[in-house]
Amino acid sequence: MKKSIIFLTALLLLGFSAIASAATYDVDPDHSSFSFKVRHMTVSNVTGTFGKVKGVAEIDDKDITALNVEVTLDAASIDTGHAKRDEHLRGPDFFDVAKYPTLRFVSRKISRVDPNRIRVTGDLTIRGVTKEVTVDVEGPTPEIKDPGGKTRRGATGVAKINRKDFGIAWNRTLDTGGVIVGDEVSISVEVELIKK
Repeated sequence: MKKSIIFLTALLLLGFSAIASAATYDVDPDHSSFSFKVRHMTVSNVTGTFGKVKGVAEIDDKDITALNVEVTLDAASIDTGHAKRDEHLRGPDFFDVAKYPTLRFVSRKISRVDPNRIRVTGDLTIRGVTKEVTVDVEGPTPEIKDPGGKTRRGATGVAKINRKDFGIAWNRTLDTGGVIVGDEVSISVEVELIKK
């Protein structure tokens, strides 16, 4: 009986130790960027960013596959550097921000690619449509202390999606062939995290 109690206590302590090794970080919106690139008229790319972001990450350096990430972008904060185009993107043809004010990503599965890279698979929700998306991530970097005493680390991520999968299908055909907006969207993420 005494051995069983000792064994159970040890298991509980080991479990608590595993939980305690995970740390929680907030996304630093001032030092993070969430940008995209899409083909325009078959000849060039239009790039843009979402300026308002909130997010949290739980990272266990002993088991990176236990990583949890949740990020929310303010759809109305889209910025391509062209006011008229941005208003169009906020409207019903694209993000319809009045009905769908946020874009959201929640991680579901993590796999280790090599010592410096992981693959994060999760649910991306745009315009109320949720699809599985895989993000190739470099990092997370080791922790550092900033001059103010805060603990920081970061990561870089890339992904590709088809905008039509999320109900963003607006387009116009060009007289010379092709369309105004490409379907494939490249996503780039530079995220800096602050330990809670």
